[in-house]
Amino acid sequence: MMLSRGLPTAAVMLLALTRAASAQWEPQASGTTSELRGLSVVSTDIVWASGQRGTVLHTLDGGATWVRDTVPGASSLDLRAIAGVSATVAHAISIGDSSRIYRTTDGGRTWSLRYAASRTGTFFDAIRFWDARHGIAISDPVNGAFLIVITKDGGDSWEEVSAAALPRALPNEGAFAASGSCLEVHGARDVWFVTGGAVKARVFRSRDRGRTWTVSDSPIRAGVPSAGIFSVAFHDTKHGVISGGDYQKPALGGQNLAQTADGGRSWTAVDSASSPAGFRSAVAYAPDATGRKLVAVGLNGTDVSTDRGRTWKTVDTTAYNSVQFGSSMVGYAVGPNGRVAKYVGFARRR
Repeated sequence: MMLSRGLPTAAVMLLALTRAASAQWEPQASGTTSELRGLSVVSTDIVWASGQRGTVLHTLDGGATWVRDTVPGASSLDLRAIAGVSATVAHAISIGDSSRIYRTTDGGRTWSLRYAASRTGTFFDAIRFWDARHGIAISDPVNGAFLIVITKDGGDSWEEVSAAALPRALPNEGAFAASGSCLEVHGARDVWFVTGGAVKARVFRSRDRGRTWTVSDSPIRAGVPSAGIFSVAFHDTKHGVISGGDYQKPALGGQNLAQTADGGRSWTAVDSASSPAGFRSAVAYAPDATGRKLVAVGLNGTDVSTDRGRTWKTVDTTAYNSVQFGSSMVGYAVGPNGRVAKYVGFARRR
């Protein structure tokens, strides 16, 4: 979404945690000062990240070392999202009318251009893969409908989904490219994406890999161009969470997180007194059998829930854009000024 280009950068703050049981971010040396928004955690050891000035980073050793890749022709592009499939295969997207999809199959040593936007108004926001061959990417609306492209051959080629398969976009509606997590896939066929910038913040869902879609309203803050849903995550095909708010008011709490127990057909807001302490650009489950552990990040900090998202506690005030987990105890976040961190807090929780 064009509006997300101007997200403010919070001052760098790293505070000591007050309790051993609290979440803990371990800063890592990324080797770049570019703002990072794209994040894809393949496993606890294999992680891909992307951002401004054509930046792509990856680690194969749990963040002990990060390698910067060179994407030919992308040095001036903002690679807002990335989807890692393995240690060798990843797909990165750029935003704006120069929206493109790049792919590497050799661990980032070489990259090839697999898709280039051909229509004015294209603005890729996110990319996800169900498996090594089947993937999906979304763009802001073009001619009144969200532009969706899918691949069935591992990203070698991409095809557009018919605009007739989607509900029409509302005036000023788009998807925010703040964290690359406005799109979520689960299982073999389910996919959701979330929107903002319009009078309502909405959730789109498909159960057939993006071929047909339904849409539902949400209680997330909306009504101005800077507000809406920024992130969506699902524990299973029924239980999920959305986060957002107003990025121009990063400390404004309430109406920034909601949950579903029916696959996204309906959403219930978390009580304002129990919700995260401000705008949250990304939310993620720390995967386990129960779905009780979640982390949400934003420009004014990190919040943690250990009761399936019903209540939240602020544990850090450092600015992050994106968060993902590779296991129930290990996750990663990226943010302004090349910030990369590893999350190890849940290992201490009981």
